[in-house]
Amino acid sequence: MTLWLILIIGPMLFGLYAQFRVHSAYNKNVQIPSRGRITGREAAAAVMESAGIHDVEIVQVPGQLSDHYDPSNRRLALSEQNYHGTSLAALGVSAHEAGHAIQHKVGYAMMTVRQTLVPATQISSGAAQLLIIIGIVLGAKGLGGIFLTLGAVALAVICLFQLITLPVEFDASNRAKAQLVNLGILDRDEMHGVNETLNAAALTYVAAFVASLGSLLHILLILSGSNRRD
Repeated sequence: MTLWLILIIGPMLFGLYAQFRVHSAYNKNVQIPSRGRITGREAAAAVMESAGIHDVEIVQVPGQLSDHYDPSNRRLALSEQNYHGTSLAALGVSAHEAGHAIQHKVGYAMMTVRQTLVPATQISSGAAQLLIIIGIVLGAKGLGGIFLTLGAVALAVICLFQLITLPVEFDASNRAKAQLVNLGILDRDEMHGVNETLNAAALTYVAAFVASLGSLLHILLILSGSNRRD
């Protein structure tokens, strides 16, 4: 029971805390306008142009914090609030996504590995829970054990993907923070709001990895207990 609390409930609570942190930090700093009044779109374009990137399309997408960089289609997508916004949060998030475009251009190794794992991770994400549920219903021995093992393999793929995501996200944030100051988009004393927003966002990636790792260890313990009983 104690292990179950540590491996499942603990990461779940950590995830909720991370989501609270990121929304709290974003909602706070989206209210603070930058002195230069440059928009998120303009900031992302400036960061990419400084790196010699001229072939990435910047588009507006619906939703809040739906921002992302699509390396396959060379597209940088910004949510409406960040695309048009001039806040510290908008500039931080936009520059962060531009940081991913720079990673793509320079061939940042961890991003390359991450993209290679995308197809396997998508399959694993769709299959993991189903395999585990079937395994639990059938029991940890025999056919049920096979399903649980396959579920554990799927979770391991997801864990690996999320582990590799951590340095990719941290590096993109570091590139964004440096460029916002180097290009004169923000003054150094404005960076607190950017740091707060991006650090909170990074925490959600840590929480996702911890949650997947907890689930994987839980399944492995079930399988290990079944083997010992045999």
